[in-house]
Amino acid sequence: MEASMTKRSALKRQTREASREFGVLDTSQFIQDAKVRRLPTHAGWSPHPSNDERDQAYLKTLKPKSDGQAELMTMIDHHNLVLALGPAGTGKTYLAVAKAVEALEAGKVGRIVLSRPAVEAGESIGFLPGDMEDKLAPYLRPLYDALSDRLSMKRVKALMAEGLIEIAPIGYMRGRTLNNAFIVVDEAQNCTYTQLKMLLTRLGWHSTMVVTGDPQQSDLLPGISGLADIAEKLSAVPDIGVVKLAERDIVRHPLVASMIGVL
Repeated sequence: MEASMTKRSALKRQTREASREFGVLDTSQFIQDAKVRRLPTHAGWSPHPSNDERDQAYLKTLKPKSDGQAELMTMIDHHNLVLALGPAGTGKTYLAVAKAVEALEAGKVGRIVLSRPAVEAGESIGFLPGDMEDKLAPYLRPLYDALSDRLSMKRVKALMAEGLIEIAPIGYMRGRTLNNAFIVVDEAQNCTYTQLKMLLTRLGWHSTMVVTGDPQQSDLLPGISGLADIAEKLSAVPDIGVVKLAERDIVRHPLVASMIGVL
């Protein structure tokens, strides 16, 4: 009898304390002999008070980290053809792919087309097994990394299966017209003048093309890369954006900017 009164007293005391902190409680939630009490949910209880004021939605916001990156993002927003030239680590590829994903998610384009020359950096890795996408996967790894940073890899694979993200080798681009697409041509310094001319003329209606590259890091023989010549000629065309990023726009390790200055 005494133990039962003690339990009832403890239950009333807990009810009064909870009422003062959270408001009026529904006592029907509490069973006298239960060892586990249900926490009140109507008052928006949270184990950490600061969680109530915090925005629970998670969204990666694309923000420029330098003046050069801000200029590149503005150029992509206002031009259908943009050439981004600059040293390694300036975010050329990442911003181009991020803008492509942003346009696809917003419904501005119907697909993303990724293209990159299959040129090794000074050494040959031999023949690769698999279909076309498998063979190009090592060369397109930087583009996949940027895509997976904006989308999950599961979503990337699903979009590729649906044809909304297309891998287009430069060798197979001749004769095509890319309408309603966001085209990213990466590592364009490894393209010849003729290849770049062919790629740029693939641009169709309601499409945006971003060409990225570093003329100082070409893996072709000297004088073969056509990126610098193409960019110089197109800079005189009013409706084409040419952005030249510099060492101050490098967002990788600070040593990268120091090395670029002396190498």
